[in-house]
Amino acid sequence: MIMTCFVLLYTGMEKIDAAVAELREMDDLAALESPVHSLHPLAKLLTTFIYIFVTVSFDKYDLSGLIVMLVYPVLMFQASGIKMSTCFYKLRIVLPLVCAVGLFNPFFDKAPMLSIGALTVSGGVISMITLMMKGVFSLMASFIFVSTTSLDAICAALRKIHIPSVIVTLLLLTFRYVTVMMEEVSVMTTAYMLRAPGQKGINYKAWGSFLGQLLLRSMDRSEELYSSMLLRGFNGEFSYADVPKGRLADWLFTIAASVLFFVFRYVNVAELLGNIIMRG
Repeated sequence: MIMTCFVLLYTGMEKIDAAVAELREMDDLAALESPVHSLHPLAKLLTTFIYIFVTVSFDKYDLSGLIVMLVYPVLMFQASGIKMSTCFYKLRIVLPLVCAVGLFNPFFDKAPMLSIGALTVSGGVISMITLMMKGVFSLMASFIFVSTTSLDAICAALRKIHIPSVIVTLLLLTFRYVTVMMEEVSVMTTAYMLRAPGQKGINYKAWGSFLGQLLLRSMDRSEELYSSMLLRGFNGEFSYADVPKGRLADWLFTIAASVLFFVFRYVNVAELLGNIIMRG
């Protein structure tokens, strides 16, 4: 959050407004209607957890076995009506960091693993690609869950699996009121720009006082918010979204998807299909 504030201070009000708009777009995506949106939040949460667990459990050299795990997020994007390009655009800052995890593998693992004609591929290159794919696939599955489920429903699902209420409440309030903080930054930035026309962003010499004022204003806002919550009977537990009981179809989806994940994990489907095609 602090790093975000520094970036916004440098880039100016346009970036602030764009960041607020992107946060609100996630609510718009969750409000769409599709078979994926209609699934029970807990069923989607458990399916996502199992998918990520199975995906990261692949061996670092099992590239052909891992590739078939792409089937789940692709099918979910198609069924939800959300474009995959939207996912990659929203995660444009996180994806390079995830892909950078295995960049040094080729320097430490130079043993040859695969030959393609005259080209020899080392184990480090294969493990690097595998690590990148694991990260990207996990992010895609997480994004399809978050973008098809409202935050209230996510918090309700987390409470059903007994995640501590303090953590869930902190998550809910952070997401709900980060836009309030961003709007406060926008107001302060506008006031600064009116006093320094033609300047790009906020001068670094004013960052300290700017962030100090933002902290004081945020503390005042938080005190007012907490007082209003107490006046409305807040006792440490939120009444989250009224999530209906899961249908049989919801749990069948989780079971079927989980079985499919473990089949992909222990049966090299890509290699099996390749052998069938070669024999044909």
